[in-house]
Amino acid sequence: MKSLLRLSAIAMALFASVTLAQETADGVAPEQTTALGGVTAGILAASQAAKEAGQPVEAENWMVVAAHPLAVKAGGRVLAEGGTAADAMVAVQAVLGLVEPQSSGLGGGAFLVWYDGDTGQLTTLDGREKAPLAATPRLLQDDTGEPLKFFDAVVGGLSVGVPGTPLLMEDAHLRWGKAKWAGLFSEAIYLAEDGFSVSPRMAASVARDADRLAVHSETAAYFLPDGAPLQAGHVLRNPAYSDTLRNLAANGASPFYRGDVSDAIVRAVRGADNPGLLTPIDMALYRVEERPAVCAPYRGNQVCGMGPPSSGALAVGQILGQLEAYDLAALGPGSAEAWRLIGDSSRLAFADRGRYVADSDFVPVPVKGMVDAAYMGERGKLLAGDDALPEVSAGTPEFEHALLWADDEDRATPSTSHITIADSYGNVLSMTTTIENGFGSRVMVRGFLLNNELTDFSFRSHRDGVPVANAVAPGKRPRSSMAPTIVLRDGKPVLAVGSPGGSRIIPYVAKTIIAHLDWGMDVQQAVSLPHLANRFGTYDLEEDTLQGALEDMGYEVKVRGLNSGLHAISFGDTMLGGADPRREGLALGE
Repeated sequence: MKSLLRLSAIAMALFASVTLAQETADGVAPEQTTALGGVTAGILAASQAAKEAGQPVEAENWMVVAAHPLAVKAGGRVLAEGGTAADAMVAVQAVLGLVEPQSSGLGGGAFLVWYDGDTGQLTTLDGREKAPLAATPRLLQDDTGEPLKFFDAVVGGLSVGVPGTPLLMEDAHLRWGKAKWAGLFSEAIYLAEDGFSVSPRMAASVARDADRLAVHSETAAYFLPDGAPLQAGHVLRNPAYSDTLRNLAANGASPFYRGDVSDAIVRAVRGADNPGLLTPIDMALYRVEERPAVCAPYRGNQVCGMGPPSSGALAVGQILGQLEAYDLAALGPGSAEAWRLIGDSSRLAFADRGRYVADSDFVPVPVKGMVDAAYMGERGKLLAGDDALPEVSAGTPEFEHALLWADDEDRATPSTSHITIADSYGNVLSMTTTIENGFGSRVMVRGFLLNNELTDFSFRSHRDGVPVANAVAPGKRPRSSMAPTIVLRDGKPVLAVGSPGGSRIIPYVAKTIIAHLDWGMDVQQAVSLPHLANRFGTYDLEEDTLQGALEDMGYEVKVRGLNSGLHAISFGDTMLGGADPRREGLALGE
């Protein structure tokens, strides 16, 4: 196959005009490219040209796909120098926390799925945030026991859980890294000190959220200099973040959990408006957990991802498993009937998710029963009609415990970021990383934002006297929709994918897998395919092409922006990478 990554005539033609423009847009002056090292401007320009042309990027040795060109460049440098996917992830995450702070960072959490090229083993790591030990089921309620309004709970210290990202970065590097830890932060430190150009997406996010960013003084000083929102193209420096990264590079994650950074986080949370409950003990007790991967069969493949407290692998697996008996390939992506099947299958999965899924360290979750082939087959029979299902309720998967749980409301909002990496050793990483809502709690400390992850818990502890599985509890991790996924065939990766997008992550990822496996689309076509997502009955459409046909089937339809951030790599004779055109990310490899 002719490589799409090597410098073609079009890339060479773009080189002279794009290189300087790209470096300026990224906030990197031409003389700084050597200091940043690694990936050449020509390879980066070819990657950008492929995305603009709607083509996947092809590579033979390694590939990184992430949400910002500077983060991709940092990961590419590590991989080009012989680092592993785990090494590259650390570099990518460190830069993303600087250039895309509204989506992820050191103050948040992540789920990581790892395929080991040597052993063929799949490992999943849970770096999800945890509730303080002082939290109670009424944490997100007012004095009368009624749920708080969403942003009344989000902004300030109340919503902040113990961050997991720094320890997850360290854990992954200790398990699978080859490069020296300290060198993985060089790009992020350099950019924090020397400055980077604020992207249009970041500037728009700041402008939309200016009132809430103004609440916390350190946050306001950074994002609203002189009282005005940052503008696109502004060269922004973050010396506090540089100091934090130097501390992380020199001392590992320890200071974040038992040291000066931990103390600063606790002071910021407890001293913020709408103060929170974090203590030094909460920080010191935090651990990253290795959990069993959840895998579901689909078309001869195994679709694998993160189990509880993530609902991602369970719900994606159920959507696909319920569709196994239907010939989506024959229907095709332009068929309203195909989307009826997909949409109602998603509704069925979300019904089970809302009732049963929570942190399995605290409540029993019927994981095996939910992705049992027979159970999914029976649920799939509900899709056999011609019109939208009039109503949807949770099923009764096989379970060794009582199934007395109340249905939960979903408040997850679209933010987050996804990283997909394959290295020259055959390892594959899929990691979704978040601070939850855009800009998290809006509380900033040591140059990074703290999460508002506790608002992913149910605001209600009971419904009609029946307990909610995802209620707040001391030390519990809130349910998540993040769905970092690796699809295996005969034990080998064929696709790695994930996305931001709140609870719509689940239909975004399922759609991309269907587009690739059933409809034969390459990864760039699959991630670019317009979204149609149905979670709770209303069909959200990115374009109005099928609006009339779906309305005729009985759906309420809403045409709206659906801002995913899908990043995928497929595996065959070579690797193909696709980056979501809805965001600023790139696929890069060689």
